[in-house]
Amino acid sequence: MATTVTAPVGNSISLAEKYLPLLDEKYVYASRSAILDTASEFVRFTGANTVKMLELDLVGMGNYDRNAGFVPGDITSVWRDYVLNTDRGRSYMLDYLDSDETLGLIASNALRVIEEQYIVPEVDAFRFAEYAAGAGNVATPAVIASGSDAVDAIDAATVALDDDEVPEGRILFVCPEVYGYLKAGITRMVMNDDRNVNYNVEFYNDMRIVKVPQKRFYTAIDLAAPTTSAGTGGYSKDAAGVDINFLIIHPSAVMQVMKHYVPRFFSPNQNTEADAWLMQPRYAHGAWVKHNKADGIYLHASTT
Repeated sequence: MATTVTAPVGNSISLAEKYLPLLDEKYVYASRSAILDTASEFVRFTGANTVKMLELDLVGMGNYDRNAGFVPGDITSVWRDYVLNTDRGRSYMLDYLDSDETLGLIASNALRVIEEQYIVPEVDAFRFAEYAAGAGNVATPAVIASGSDAVDAIDAATVALDDDEVPEGRILFVCPEVYGYLKAGITRMVMNDDRNVNYNVEFYNDMRIVKVPQKRFYTAIDLAAPTTSAGTGGYSKDAAGVDINFLIIHPSAVMQVMKHYVPRFFSPNQNTEADAWLMQPRYAHGAWVKHNKADGIYLHASTT
């Protein structure tokens, strides 16, 4: 029998209002892909699962005629449709006495654990897999096993993006292992009286560096679809997926939108199925490579 609940009033509202800002803050802090979030002013929602994005197309230059003047050129603006490709959630119940006997610690921490260990990693993994699949620049898969390997591979990527006239403002997303090799491949000078030695690299070739845990960094993933409470859920690397060494992305090449992100939270008095707290986090989002911007993404994947 399905769990039924009354309207989210009273305690439910206060708890949701308390936790939602915290979850939003944790999402932005813990997410490795949030830096690519699309500005809301460029996005329009239509219907339940469609996002419209304004895109402009212009024609190129022509010869100027001293008598006739300028040759007319068309400007085409299109609201292109993108359908949300992910709608995820889960329902959790915590018995009232179990919560009471643990001084409320389970109820107060459950959403945080769900957020940090499941929602944020899955959203990142989904987005990076989508961008890897749509990359317009793809290097031959290779293992990076030294500092020179890392430097050479990233330098080659920079050249490819320069040739495609991808503008500045690119972001280098890199797995921790390759990031370590990159640091090893860079020569530094330290003064004798410098006691604050820091070998971290925040920018390389004018690109901001964002480290992405390898478990969020695959070329393809499977989203689990459990049908029972015992189902594991979450995501895993797809059988055809391989580890990503690094992705270079210009923000203009992608669009990602978190349309609906709400932690439903109901008290035992509102849960008509059981004397238990009911938590139902749900998030509907999408990630796409823009149809004419694929060259703004460079993928370097491992052979495994």
